[in-house]
Amino acid sequence: MSVFEHVTVTREANIYFDGKVTSRTITFADGTTKTLGIIQPGEYTFTTAAAELMEIISGALEMRIGDDGDWRAVQGGEAFEVPAGTSFTMKAATLADYCCSFLR
Repeated sequence: MSVFEHVTVTREANIYFDGKVTSRTITFADGTTKTLGIIQPGEYTFTTAAAELMEIISGALEMRIGDDGDWRAVQGGEAFEVPAGTSFTMKAATLADYCCSFLR
């Protein structure tokens, strides 16, 4: 879905790693949330409380779940899931656009 209708957008940005990863939170009428963001080139590790679906809209990166998982290439149009209570690392060689859905 390229257009989200009837949502609330949080004005303040989520800013990580000195502004190299940023996003905006959108909330749907049913209370579910997503973030829409940009990843600048670099390597970034995040921890999760809830399970997430990371959709790469454009660009490409490598990702791995946990500290010792295998690296996997992900490009625009592809996605990966991250289990709750874990960490994941993304390495981007170029700018990447993403949508993160928080799974219940």
